[in-house]
This record gives sequence, C-alpha cells and structure tokens, in this order.
Amino acid sequence: MELNNIKPADGAKKNKRRVGRGIGSGLGKTAGRGHKGQSSRSGGFHKVGFEGGQMPMHRRLPKRGFVSLTKANTAHVRISELDALGVDEIDLLVLKQAGMVSVSVRAAKVYLAGEMTKAIKLRGIAVTKGARAAIEAAGGSIAD
Repeated sequence: MELNNIKPADGAKKNKRRVGRGIGSGLGKTAGRGHKGQSSRSGGFHKVGFEGGQMPMHRRLPKRGFVSLTKANTAHVRISELDALGVDEIDLLVLKQAGMVSVSVRAAKVYLAGEMTKAIKLRGIAVTKGARAAIEAAGGSIAD
C-alpha cells in the first residue's frame, strides 16, 4: 500500500444532492422543500425547541432540577462534637441551645468524624451507619 493509492471505501462518499435543476431531476421546482411555510422560504429558520410561537416546553416546565429543597433545613454534626458537649441525652433542642446548630434548622444528622469516648443517648436525630456503630461501641444508644 502506498499513500498515492489510498481511496475511500465503496459507498463511503455520496454525491451532493443538486436541487432545483429541472423537473427531470426529481428535485426541481420546489427543490424538496414542499409548498408554503417558513421552511420553504429562503432564510426560513427557527431555533431548536421553537414551537411556532407557542410557549416552548423548556419554558413551560419549572426549573427545579435535582436540588434538595430541605438541604438548608438539615444540619450535620460530628460525633466528636457530641462527645465534647458533656450531656448524656441529646436531641435537636439540646443542640440548638448549645449553639451547635442554627435555630432555624428542622433536622440534624450525626456522621462519623473523630472519636467517641463516652456513652450518649440520641433522640430524634438521624445517624449514619459509621456513626451508629461508633456510638453503640462506646455504650450509647439511638432512639428514632
């Protein structure tokens, strides 16, 4: 094989369709554009998603996406912070009074970060698997 002998495979290159070249070509007169309407005119173009002046689908639907609406209302708390709190029974009200979470928070979740040295009792607070194991290993309990 030599560079001057390379050519495309059979059927890989198609001739460009020549439109508007007489009735015998099969694409004369309207040149495959149909009769009236925007797409039959020169310069007739509309954006992707254009629906003829009707409010387009992408503007009709709400733009909520996958953003959590409750994320701002949930606080995250480390088990090392709970350990340093110095209270045996902990619920959301205790966390708010201690200033560990914002007053506007509606829920809290405890996750594994740091060490747990003493037994505590959690009430009404969500806990990750790792944090649950650490709390129970230290002799604590979790009431949902």
